[in-house]
Amino acid sequence: MASKQRDPQGRMPLLEHLRELRKRLLIALVGILVGTIVAWFFYEPIFNYMAAPLAQLRAEGQQAELNFETVSAAFDLKLRISMFAGFLATTPWWMYQIWAYLAPALRKSEKIYILSFTFAGIILFVAGGATGVWIMPHAVHILTSFAPSSSVLLMKSSVYFTFYMRLVVVFGLSFTVPLVMVGLNFLGVVRARTLLKAWRWAVVIAFVFAAIANPLPDPWTMTFQALMLCGLYFLAVGIAFLRDRSVDKKRAKEDAQLNQALSRTGRKEPSDGEA
Repeated sequence: MASKQRDPQGRMPLLEHLRELRKRLLIALVGILVGTIVAWFFYEPIFNYMAAPLAQLRAEGQQAELNFETVSAAFDLKLRISMFAGFLATTPWWMYQIWAYLAPALRKSEKIYILSFTFAGIILFVAGGATGVWIMPHAVHILTSFAPSSSVLLMKSSVYFTFYMRLVVVFGLSFTVPLVMVGLNFLGVVRARTLLKAWRWAVVIAFVFAAIANPLPDPWTMTFQALMLCGLYFLAVGIAFLRDRSVDKKRAKEDAQLNQALSRTGRKEPSDGEA
């Protein structure tokens, strides 16, 4: 069909873009659904792992228990944790769909970048999520230390696990922001100089985000996280600079070849007229 045809530069009509977006979203959701079903059968070990910080508190002598406040709370929690685990387990799948949607905007020679971006995105998302998992036990230990030793920590299961899942997902997504910057540069949307000019805002946003997302009250963990985000930002700018330099050299070479061809054509025109 004509609507399915794309030109060599990968340009597509707006309607075709929307169809492709819907297709990629459906494929990603199907993958997450399959991951959720699989995680459903591994719910108990996942639950125990996520509740391990509370078990550590009990081992230290602190009474810390989870409370299921409604009749359906246990089922709701199992469904939510299964969806969360399925979302994490299928990260390579849905992340590939994101870059595959952007693939038509790249030239044929640049399609290899799709796999590179997918692989880098998986590593960054997992690294960010692992940082959230690492912070969670420390956050529980520090935040619950303000409770009197004679008290009983009775936590709502929905609140505790929502806090846990949100922390992991937010950290995971935050680590992929520099990759999005590089992706926009490769698509020709923004140049490295533009990204570098915004470095002050990037540093401020990194520290504000670390202050909000980090549940620990000490400044050192927040500073460490903010510096990691800043490092990823400047790494993305560096990659964008290398990309821009390569593109500029290629364009300069093409322009020189074009000017040379035009000059040759211009010199031949008088002899043709005389003939």
